[in-house]
Amino acid sequence: MNVRDLIAIDVHVHLESDEGNNAANQAVKNYFGDSGVDHGRNALAEYYRSRKIGCVIFSVDERLTGRTPIPNDEVAAFAAENSDIMVAFASVDPMRGKAAVEEAKRLIAAGGIRGFKLHPPVQQFHPNDKLAYPFYEVINEAKLPVIFHTGHSGIGTGQRGGGGVHLKYGNPMDIDDVAVDFPDMPIIMAHPSFPWQDEALSVCLHKPQVYIDLSGWSPKYFPANLVQYANTLLKHKVLFGSDYPLISPDRWLDDFQKLAIRDDVRPLILKENAMHLFGLKA
Repeated sequence: MNVRDLIAIDVHVHLESDEGNNAANQAVKNYFGDSGVDHGRNALAEYYRSRKIGCVIFSVDERLTGRTPIPNDEVAAFAAENSDIMVAFASVDPMRGKAAVEEAKRLIAAGGIRGFKLHPPVQQFHPNDKLAYPFYEVINEAKLPVIFHTGHSGIGTGQRGGGGVHLKYGNPMDIDDVAVDFPDMPIIMAHPSFPWQDEALSVCLHKPQVYIDLSGWSPKYFPANLVQYANTLLKHKVLFGSDYPLISPDRWLDDFQKLAIRDDVRPLILKENAMHLFGLKA
């Protein structure tokens, strides 16, 4: 990633498949509205390159919603083709047991990925479930970061029975146990963690390797306590994330400009904290 040429690094970008208009996709569109961006891969690359924004791309390995995941090797290959602006995270369902462990080992050995993305509510597990620990051990040994979805899930919102999504799996306090047991595995808690924002701030403040990304919400809706901590005690641990294609960086950045963030903190959130976390040099 040519970070010197970039104005920001978006740590939360979904690579979407051409999967049709199933019920889960329609519910997501109803929840987030029309972001106005093309969901295609080439459009994604052009969007970020034209705006001089780097991005972390991933899919989600899940079977609950019927949304088709992109194979990890495909995600890695696409990032490699656009390595001036992209890095790839893989997604593996930790509840797959030995198969998940072997897949994590294979992906790390192949060298095309820089971390992992997990979505406990749609993968249907508590992050501190001991069945996931052999999977974490592999990532901890490699010292690679993991993005965990936290808080409310736009996926399933408004569907009958919430589309089968259990919100309890998004409670960030489960991640506190993981941070204790795997101190060499950097953790990014994705999204303002409604309705557990105080819990997320506490975990991030207490555990040195835990970060928060600001994806999935327009900054104009950020709770006051999140803004307060981002400006002060957590200014080195908060990251820009959009949730593309559900929320466009154009919209996010425009609303961020109007947020009461200190001038000396803005560059940390937009780029410098991600550079430090991912070991990127200008």
